[in-house]
Amino acid sequence: MVHGVIQADFECIQTLMLKYQTIPVTPFAQNCSVVWCDQTLQAAVIDPGGDLYQVEQFVAQQGLKLEQIWLTHAHIDHAGGTGELAERLGLPIIGPQEEDQFWINALPEQSRMFGFPQAKAFTPDRWLHDGDTVCIGQSELQVRHCPGHTPGHVVFYSAQAKRAFVGDVLFAGSIGRTDFPRGDHATLIASIRQRLWPMGEDTVFIPGHGPESTFGRERRTNPYVADGR
Repeated sequence: MVHGVIQADFECIQTLMLKYQTIPVTPFAQNCSVVWCDQTLQAAVIDPGGDLYQVEQFVAQQGLKLEQIWLTHAHIDHAGGTGELAERLGLPIIGPQEEDQFWINALPEQSRMFGFPQAKAFTPDRWLHDGDTVCIGQSELQVRHCPGHTPGHVVFYSAQAKRAFVGDVLFAGSIGRTDFPRGDHATLIASIRQRLWPMGEDTVFIPGHGPESTFGRERRTNPYVADGR
């Protein structure tokens, strides 16, 4: 759920041992990402909001072993397909932070409100907190808690690959909405500046909607969080 950003096509990207493919799903064109270790072909899917057949088709085509579901937050376009996918394939659900449980509980209602297929509520197998790590094969990513868009929002950062999967915290030229229950604008701005910027200006981030960008570009040009604003 996004302030107006431009959608883009995505290509399969390789960054050292970590590879990823971003697949826009749902009527909201949410950037669901499949990430995997190119040494072991073990994979995780980040934010399977819907259109699960597209995700599973890509996994099968690449010969990957889908083993985990990682969630940045629990809005319907990011988490709507999670319960079904976890139940059908026996996958653990990892994240977000527990303050998003009320959004998870509301997934059936969210799906009705926005015209999505019926979504299932669930309890994650593992909650995530600031400073945690998640691993897939030989690739490790850091977890940062970045509230503001939702209270339990987390992001996943690979220092080795200089890539960050930031959900709806930050977009190319914009930021996440804060007008939903328990959203907070000041908290979101603080999360971006205190948790994302230290990852480095050359870090490429994959947002929940729209094209990739770098933290350096956003620090220079983003009208909501550019340096000096």
